[in-house]
Amino acid sequence: MKDILIITSYFPPETGAASNRIFHLAEGLQKRNFKISVITPLPNYPTGEIFKNYKGKFSQSSVENNIKIYRLWIYASNSKNKVLRLFSMLSYSFSLIWFFTFNRIPKTVIVQSPPLLVAFTSIFFLKHKSRKLILNVSDLWPMAGLELGAFKKNFSYKILEEIEQFNYNKADLVLGQSEEILTHVKSVFPDKETFLYRNYPSFISPKIEAYQPPKEKIKLVYAGLLGIAQGVYKLCEKLGYNNIEFHIYGAGAEKEKIEDFIKTNQHLPITYYGELARNEIHKALLQYDVAIIPLLRRIYGSVPSKIFEYSKLGLPILYFGGGEGEDIVKEYNLGWIAEAGNYDGLNEVLNSIKTTNINSELKEQIRKTANTNFELDIQLEKLAYKL
Repeated sequence: MKDILIITSYFPPETGAASNRIFHLAEGLQKRNFKISVITPLPNYPTGEIFKNYKGKFSQSSVENNIKIYRLWIYASNSKNKVLRLFSMLSYSFSLIWFFTFNRIPKTVIVQSPPLLVAFTSIFFLKHKSRKLILNVSDLWPMAGLELGAFKKNFSYKILEEIEQFNYNKADLVLGQSEEILTHVKSVFPDKETFLYRNYPSFISPKIEAYQPPKEKIKLVYAGLLGIAQGVYKLCEKLGYNNIEFHIYGAGAEKEKIEDFIKTNQHLPITYYGELARNEIHKALLQYDVAIIPLLRRIYGSVPSKIFEYSKLGLPILYFGGGEGEDIVKEYNLGWIAEAGNYDGLNEVLNSIKTTNINSELKEQIRKTANTNFELDIQLEKLAYKL
């Protein structure tokens, strides 16, 4: 039985795409006769505070689903202050160094990136010739930060680019969740071995039985992180509400702004429900007509995991983010697309969707397409051969 260590900044009980992706990777490899251990911080995402059951602890180890989990100290923060955010990442890096010093590390290690500094720390301290290092890249930092306006092209950005390239160079294998990510890696290191590892979900796809097609307004839903990149607050401001209701689930940096907007615009058909557990949100989503997947700006390399999750639920998608995600929605006929950043165009698309367009047959066709093409087990089998 081969030992594999996974180093990640996100893991259940934290919620979100990053946590789900690593959990399914760990669980899937464990079921394929790999001995899996995981290093992760004490749970704190997305609130920026250590979860109640873990407060006051420096570290904790446990065995969950036959996976050994080491939870290490972190200075938890989701502050907008860049110094505090940097210190939070460095604190986890220091905990990793401490762990590497006093524990035996397996010969195969999978490192999640971003955060870049956490990945750099892991690769720098573990780059022994007899060890296989696998870098799992979910977003292209610092490029994505530049596109979002979080970074400027200055000396600090140059340092981050150097760190990024160091990580790619020292990794024996790079996993990327999009073709754009792999293209970027190959542009820097043409001979680097890469593998496309999409963030496919792992759950039994429900049959479309109880769905009632809309009679008047379309029930549009967003479920996920209420962060800057998603731009849900701006959606609330810019959407035309002639033929839609807007329903929102999730938590994040824009939560309070969205709640305040709803309070001061009670005439608009917007409802915010808070955050639900993953199994609960799946049940809730079945009642809606269309799910919107927005990005405030087109981000090179980004393919939101919601594409695969929603389609597996049979939920038609309105994609508003451009790039490779838009191509996937088009290729597999998963719904509608609107040009990234064009809110007038978005409203035109919404006005063109008739209630008669959305029915059980459409939902079932999307569900079957997802089950045929977005299969996690097939992807894991291919990955297992490379480990």
